[in-house]
Amino acid sequence: QVQPVESGGGLVPAGGSLTLSCVVSTSSFRILPMTWYRQAPGKQREMVASITSQGVTAYADSVKGRFTISRDPAKNMIFLQMNNLEPEDTAAYICMAKVLGRSESRWGQGTQVTVSS
Repeated sequence: QVQPVESGGGLVPAGGSLTLSCVVSTSSFRILPMTWYRQAPGKQREMVASITSQGVTAYADSVKGRFTISRDPAKNMIFLQMNNLEPEDTAAYICMAKVLGRSESRWGQGTQVTVSS
């Protein structure tokens, strides 16, 4: 089945920047990527940022002012621009897509972001 595919993770120093991408390749555009989550070892998955089809955004308090979520509807993609990265941001970043018209979500495999001190 169609799943989100993330890219852009890597190893960066504290204070650095990274941009993540998430694409859902479907001709129907019924599967809409909307939300970035992250999960670190031993911790629960947490919402980082979301964007609706109307462009309304929401952020976790821990990333406000540092991260920016955006979207490219023509490519069915969302992005996460991460600035001023901190070691506490180290996690697997996972893209979640909503299946429109269903109570169903699709999850990517994640892309690892590691911030060194």
